[in-house]
Amino acid sequence: MPSNAPDEPPLDFQAFYQQYHRPYLRYTLLHLGDFAVAIETVEAAFAELLQSWTDVLTAPSVQRYAHSVLRSAITSRQVATGRDSAFVQTATFARVRAAARRQLEVLESSLGLYAAIARLPERQMDVILFRFVLGYDLDKVAEMMGVSNGTVRSHIHAARRQLAKDLGIRGNSLEEEEIV
Repeated sequence: MPSNAPDEPPLDFQAFYQQYHRPYLRYTLLHLGDFAVAIETVEAAFAELLQSWTDVLTAPSVQRYAHSVLRSAITSRQVATGRDSAFVQTATFARVRAAARRQLEVLESSLGLYAAIARLPERQMDVILFRFVLGYDLDKVAEMMGVSNGTVRSHIHAARRQLAKDLGIRGNSLEEEEIV
């Protein structure tokens, strides 16, 4: 088996980077709202992961560990810049741009929905962002967050209940497809 060059990251890290860089960048961009800053933040998170990669591999879940590092990098960037999450603005803009061919009332209803999503507890919000805003399937969300599918479903269920309450929707009318 050929060995890596001395300065080259381990192959398993390279594979992890290749698999998760794009979803992490999309997720980070939702929070930071600036592409260049999002790239810097994601690269800083991956640099931190690389530096402690042997420890990361011994964690019960590499994905959960990595998600935690990414979340911490995003929070640190927000604290350093004195800015809150740009999620409400970026998600609304991205959604409206993608749905420009739909009616303009999507924007109006989305603003309240995205604001309600932004008020969810962190894990519930993350699941909703990955699953419905970014469009990843249940298995991928569970994998990226390092949790079970059941945990993702539980977070979705709790988030749907809270969103329905916040948005004044009665009963079971807030279906998964309607979340975003």
